[in-house]
Amino acid sequence: MTKTRIAIVGLGMAVTPHARGLMDLAGTVEVVHAYARSEGRRQAFGAKFPFPLCDSLETILNDDSVEAVAVLSPANTHRDIALRCAEAGKHVLMEKPLEITTARAEELVAACRRAGVRLGVVLQHRFRPAGMKLAEMLRAGELGAIVGCSTVIRLWRPQSYYDEPGRGTLARDGGGVLISQGIHTLDLMLSLAGPVAEVTGFTATTPIHRMETEDMVCAAARFANGAIGTIDATTAAYPGFPEEIVLTCEKGTALLRGTELLVQFQDGRKIAMEPDRSAGGTGADPMAFPHDYHRAVMADFVEAIRAGRDPKVTGEEALKVHRLIDALIETGRTGRPVRCKTS
Repeated sequence: MTKTRIAIVGLGMAVTPHARGLMDLAGTVEVVHAYARSEGRRQAFGAKFPFPLCDSLETILNDDSVEAVAVLSPANTHRDIALRCAEAGKHVLMEKPLEITTARAEELVAACRRAGVRLGVVLQHRFRPAGMKLAEMLRAGELGAIVGCSTVIRLWRPQSYYDEPGRGTLARDGGGVLISQGIHTLDLMLSLAGPVAEVTGFTATTPIHRMETEDMVCAAARFANGAIGTIDATTAAYPGFPEEIVLTCEKGTALLRGTELLVQFQDGRKIAMEPDRSAGGTGADPMAFPHDYHRAVMADFVEAIRAGRDPKVTGEEALKVHRLIDALIETGRTGRPVRCKTS
């Protein structure tokens, strides 16, 4: 089988689980270039991983053998890099978030569609076995209609995390806890419970952190299917706890806690999945998690390229969580209910 030839753009903190996943997929994927603007980052990456380094994006764009580019650079660079990749006919696997604003994200998604290249987004919580099992049960109607959905994201980041240049700023990251950390669990929530119609809530920057953007959000939500629930997200909850999604349904209740699933039916039946491994990343070390789910994202992306189909998490899918985050920020700013845009 001919290997899919991939390049990596961005060799900072986010690259490690991707690089490990690509090494696992060496039977079907070949990394032909790894690029960062910083020579120091290139050398540090090269000391850990056996991938060829390059010192310019043009090298990647001009290499006709490169089929796809994994973009792992800061969020405020994503649109411009993706547009250049699309123009060069390269498929794009984009680290979350799509961009620092939804408008820029929409440009990115539209450009990839126009160019006919596949765009996948790294929202790896959808690839956790417990979440996939629950999604399957919901599709099969085993739990009946969802009437309530509460999502809790109580993480911890020390001040040293936000002392890094650009961290938690609008200019580089696009926001705080919602777009940088909560986006994963909120995306999973939407994939399970469906779109949110309206939110009412609060946002805050607590005294625990010195940062430009929000580190705490609390909101009530009304879903398009009539369910109601809550969203509670923070990076101020020491020492950090597994994220939870609780779905209250007609026939029982489902609890997702990290990589664990517990479903309890009204007729007395139970379905339980133990944590597959410690998911990690909830505390001071944001990268303390296994790379299994990133590997699954990349395997799906490569298969999508080969099969000529969309990956599991497309740009359009990722825009849904961006629009929800916009609504949560807006209700926090105004103190008024905000209807969520769905397209």
